[in-house]
Amino acid sequence: MTSPVFRRSRWLIAILALLVIAVGLASRRGLVQFPAVLGNYPGDALWAWVVLLCVAWVRPAITRGRLVGVSLVIAFAIEFLQLYQAPWIQAVRANKLAYLVLGNGFDPLDLLAYVVGIALGAAVDWSWQRWRQVR
Repeated sequence: MTSPVFRRSRWLIAILALLVIAVGLASRRGLVQFPAVLGNYPGDALWAWVVLLCVAWVRPAITRGRLVGVSLVIAFAIEFLQLYQAPWIQAVRANKLAYLVLGNGFDPLDLLAYVVGIALGAAVDWSWQRWRQVR
């Protein structure tokens, strides 16, 4: 017997994404403080969590394993895209919104931050599913 499909609420995903984005932007402006030793990596982890939320919004019934896998592929692909520095993509990155989405400059430690952010998002997703099952 297979377990019933867990279908996420797009409304709740959107609200959570806005909250995570707000915390991430606030951290970049110094309004939310993370330990200085972590540098910009908490913001990178939050960015990856938003990637996971975007995937979940597009496919609300996706299994958690696929959700994590697709999110990691997207986050890693965007990080590796930062190795490409052609003038046209640099012009795109000059736009503030594009810069926030695409970043600029490859940092291998960002990959670890993405794993942490996506793991945090998956843990919240798991908790959300458990809470709904208990209710």
